[in-house]
Amino acid sequence: MKLNLQLEKAIEQINQEQAKTILIQLPDGLKPKAEEIQKTIQKKTAAKITFWSGSCYGACDVPLVSNFDLLIQFGHSEWR
Repeated sequence: MKLNLQLEKAIEQINQEQAKTILIQLPDGLKPKAEEIQKTIQKKTAAKITFWSGSCYGACDVPLVSNFDLLIQFGHSEWR
């Protein structure tokens, strides 16, 4: 089975918004994939990627930060 993170959709949004600074929030189960996610996004965008190291308990647990152009929050992913 392959994890579907929909990175192409995230890359499309980053490029569409011309976002330069991205904050990515991952649940604990996806944190081991952080480097892979970062490399994939940086290959196709000019964005600087930062990962939120705090909690991620779902869509309602949004970090209160304002110095990023875009927040990408990964949560429950579908398996294919």
